[in-house]
Amino acid sequence: MLVDKEWYQTLWEANEEKGAIKIIDQRDLPHAFTIRSLSTVQECYRAIQEMWVRGAPLIGVTAAYGAWFAAREAQAGVDPPAMFVKILGYLKTSRPTAVNLFYALDRVQKAVEMDFSDMASLALNEARTIRREEIERSRAIGKHGYTLLKDLAKKKKKKGPLNILTHCNAGWLACIDYGTATAPIYEAFQQGLDVHVWVDETRPRNQGASLTAWELGQMGVPHTLIADNTGGLLMQQGKVDAVLVGSDRTTANGDVANKIGTYLKALAAKDNGVPFYVALPTSTIDMNMHNGLKEMPIEERSADEVTHISGITKAGDVTHIRIAPEKTVAANYAFDVTPAHLVTSLITETGVCDATTSAIADLMKTKEQK
Repeated sequence: MLVDKEWYQTLWEANEEKGAIKIIDQRDLPHAFTIRSLSTVQECYRAIQEMWVRGAPLIGVTAAYGAWFAAREAQAGVDPPAMFVKILGYLKTSRPTAVNLFYALDRVQKAVEMDFSDMASLALNEARTIRREEIERSRAIGKHGYTLLKDLAKKKKKKGPLNILTHCNAGWLACIDYGTATAPIYEAFQQGLDVHVWVDETRPRNQGASLTAWELGQMGVPHTLIADNTGGLLMQQGKVDAVLVGSDRTTANGDVANKIGTYLKALAAKDNGVPFYVALPTSTIDMNMHNGLKEMPIEERSADEVTHISGITKAGDVTHIRIAPEKTVAANYAFDVTPAHLVTSLITETGVCDATTSAIADLMKTKEQK
C-alpha cells in the first residue's frame, strides 16, 4: 500500500542484506516510519512478542521467516532435526492467541521434514509461499467484501457515504498488503464507492488511532477517529451502516477472537440491526477449536499499556507518559471473544459464509477443492 506515495508491504526480503528480512516497526507509527532488519530467531521472537509486527497474518509470515532462521541455525548444530523442532517450540511461545503463528510454523516444519539435508532452502521456500498466499488471500477478501458493501450502498435509504465502523487495525499493516477488514474498504474506494470509516481509537494500544487512521490517510480514504465508546451512539443515530473487523482466531463454530472491545461493538450492532462482518483469511480459522468462550487463550499483556500512553509533543518528541495514579493496579486483556450468533457473516478469500459449524466446514471443503 502507499506510504508517502511510495508502494510498501509490511515484510520483505532484504536484497542488500543477504539472509535478512525487513519490517516496518509499527511501534513508531504514526509519528515515525522506521524500517528494521531481522536476521535471527531471537529477533523474530522479539518482533512478534513486543509487537514490532502484529496482526494474525503478519505474525504468521514473520514466524515463517523465523523458522527459516531456525533451520539455518539448526543445520549448523549436532542434531539438526531435534534442534529445529526445539527452536520452533520457542517461537510458538511468542504470542498465544493468533492461530496463524502456529499454522505457519507447522507448515514450515512439515516442509523441512521432507529433507533435513536441505533444511534452510526448504524453509525459505515455504516462508515465501506463505507470504505470497497471504497477499493473495487479502486481495480476494477485498473482492468478496466489496460485493457486500456495494449491496449495502444500494439498499441505503439516506443519502451520503456508506459508513463503516472498524475496531483496532486489520489493515495492510496487520497483513502483508491490502489487509483483512480494510481490504473491502480499499476495494470499494478504488471502485468509486462513496465510503467513510469510523475509526475506533482502540485502547489500550490505540491501534485504530495510530495505525488504521494513518494508513487510511495515506490511501486518501475519508475517515473520522472516534473514542472507543462512541460506536453505540453512532449506531443508535443511524450513522453506521456496517461494522467490519478482523480476527486473530476464529473457531470451527464461528466464535471470533479479536482485539478487546470487539464483543461490545457486536452487541451494539445486534441491538441496532447493523450488520457485523468479520474479515479473515482461512488460515485464521482454527478447525481444532470448537468453543471460543471456553477454549480460547486470552493473552494478558503488561499493565503499562493501560497505565501509560505514547504520543508526540509540540516539539516533535515521541514520549511515553503515565495517565493513571502511580500505584494503581491495572489489568490488560488483549482480546475478547464474540460469540458466533452475533456475527452476520465471515468474509474469507474463499467466499462469504455464515458463522456456523456447518457453513465453515463447507467453506473449508470448498477451499481444499480449489
